[in-house]
Amino acid sequence: MKQTLKQVIPSPLWNFARAANDALRRLPELPNAYLHPWRRESIRRLAALKDIHKGRRAFIIGNGPSLRQTDLSKLKNEFTFGMNRIYLLFSELGFHTTYFVSINDLVIEQFRDDILALPMPKFLAWRSHGHFPAQLPITQLPTFLYTSYTSPRFSSDVRGRVWEGATVTNVALQIAFHMGFEKVILIGVDHNFTSKGEANKTVVSQGDDPNHFAPNYFGKGAKWQLPDLDTSEIGYTLAREAYRKAGREVIDATVGGKLTIFPKVDYSSLF
Repeated sequence: MKQTLKQVIPSPLWNFARAANDALRRLPELPNAYLHPWRRESIRRLAALKDIHKGRRAFIIGNGPSLRQTDLSKLKNEFTFGMNRIYLLFSELGFHTTYFVSINDLVIEQFRDDILALPMPKFLAWRSHGHFPAQLPITQLPTFLYTSYTSPRFSSDVRGRVWEGATVTNVALQIAFHMGFEKVILIGVDHNFTSKGEANKTVVSQGDDPNHFAPNYFGKGAKWQLPDLDTSEIGYTLAREAYRKAGREVIDATVGGKLTIFPKVDYSSLF
C-alpha cells in the first residue's frame, strides 16, 4: 500500500512542519495584520466590544439541516451570532442575527457582495480583506480578525491572533467570550455531514446541498471545503474549558446534533 508523507513522518515532526508552514504562509500578512489601517480600525472596534455583554446569554446559530426542526422565531429578541450563509434565512424569519461571522476564504470570495449588504456588525478573517475594494468607506468595513490554522488555543481577547479550530463556530465562541457573554447556546451545530472525504479538501458542489439548512446553501457549482471534525472538537474542548474556568458555560441545544463536547439541553426549555 502506498504510504503518504503524513504516515511516514513521526507525528511531532509532522506537527512542527505544519506549524512552520503556517508561520511562513502568514509572513506576507505581517506587519499589516496589526498595522494596516483596516486592522487598526478593527482592533479599535474590538476594544470597544470587550465585555460589552457581560452576564448575558447568546445563541450561536450553526447552519445544519437541524435548523429546519428548530423554532427560530424564539430568537427574535435574543443576542445571536449567524455564520456564513445564514442570511438565506433572514427573509423567512423576518429578522436578522445580532452579529455575523465568516472566516472561510471560499465563502467570502464567492458571496462577498451578499456579506457586504448585511446590516449587522460583521467579523471576517483578515486574509480575506483582498476581496474588498480598497476604497471601501470605513463605515462599511467589516471587522477583520487575524485568524490562523495552527497552534491550538482559545483566545479570550480577539484583538490578537485567533485560532480557527477548523470551523467558524469556534471563532464565534471566542468572539462571544470576548464580548463577555456568560452563557452561550449552540443550535444548528449538527457536527455531521453527508459528504465524506479528506478533511479541508476543496470540492465543487454537483447539485443540491444536503449538509446545510437550504439546498442552495452550497448549490451546484459552489466551491466549499470538506469538514475537519476532529480538529473542530479540539477547538470545542478548549472553548468548553475556557468558559468553565471563567465561571461561564457553553451548552448545546442542537436538535439531534452529533456533537458530544458540551452539555446537552432541550431547546424549548430555554424559553
